[in-house]
Amino acid sequence: MSIRVGIMGYGNLGRGIECAIKQNPDMELKAVFTRRDPKTVTVLTDNVAVYSVGDILKFKDEIDVLMLCGGSATDLPTQTVEYAQYFNVVDSFDTHAKIPEHFENVNNAAKKGGKVAIISCGWDPGMFSLNRLYAAAVLPNGKDYTFWGKGVSQGHSDAIRRIEGVLDAKQYTIPLESALNAVRSGSNPELTARQKHLRECFVVAEENADKQRIEQEIKTMPNYFADYDTIVHFISKEELLREHSGIAHGGFVIRSGKTGWNNENNHIIEYSLKLDSNPEFTSSVLVACARAAVRFSNEGESGCKTMFDIPPAYLSALTAEQLRKNLL
Repeated sequence: MSIRVGIMGYGNLGRGIECAIKQNPDMELKAVFTRRDPKTVTVLTDNVAVYSVGDILKFKDEIDVLMLCGGSATDLPTQTVEYAQYFNVVDSFDTHAKIPEHFENVNNAAKKGGKVAIISCGWDPGMFSLNRLYAAAVLPNGKDYTFWGKGVSQGHSDAIRRIEGVLDAKQYTIPLESALNAVRSGSNPELTARQKHLRECFVVAEENADKQRIEQEIKTMPNYFADYDTIVHFISKEELLREHSGIAHGGFVIRSGKTGWNNENNHIIEYSLKLDSNPEFTSSVLVACARAAVRFSNEGESGCKTMFDIPPAYLSALTAEQLRKNLL
């Protein structure tokens, strides 16, 4: 039986989810909901209609899981809480410092409605989080290091676009090679955020916007730019489209640890991603988590969960027997 999926929002992430659903035979896209005029949104899946957000509660009995594709900075803290009362939901909330608060708010809503919510799915938070957990469990005497990029950060780009006077923007996160080399050497360096990454922003401003104010707001934005060396370029819309239309990303999670009676042996665990499309990969993780949410719900569970709480087998479309035979 197919898992019936609804998508809330149809930007890059929503389109990526639609593509991922097509690649998962146990998934069926049931409906797309938008805050825009539904007539202006065209989906690729045959016989799937687009509805206004105001129609979403009419589908409570026709959707097994609702995928929320709003912006992490402002949309998801309210949207996930609102809809977790009525649907099993999955989101990609990625403001790390606010995840505990988001979890508590969503957990209360989901328990109230008897639904399952899985938050902060994607690759960081998400796949990188799992690898940090596994590596630290295996090498308790060690240090974690996470590097992002080079690539476009959707959350950071969205945060810039919400600044008054900004028409569009792309933000690149760039790992510093000197920091990577120091970590891979096994020397376990102490590195600040500023020593690990550079942030580079390309911004299209309104014609009469105060660019100095915009630059200052970017560089001092807490949880996004304040702790990093940040370069801001103001460019034209044409240049942004011509030179910065891609959405590639990637990064590394490294655990440097020691074993032995006298800690005489060094070990490096490294997990890396090289992504042509950040939203499409994130969407693929979200869809796997949607499968897990439905499985939890079918078992009578309710409340909020993260990827730490999901048994690995719940993410896969394969049976337990197939997993043991082919992957173990």
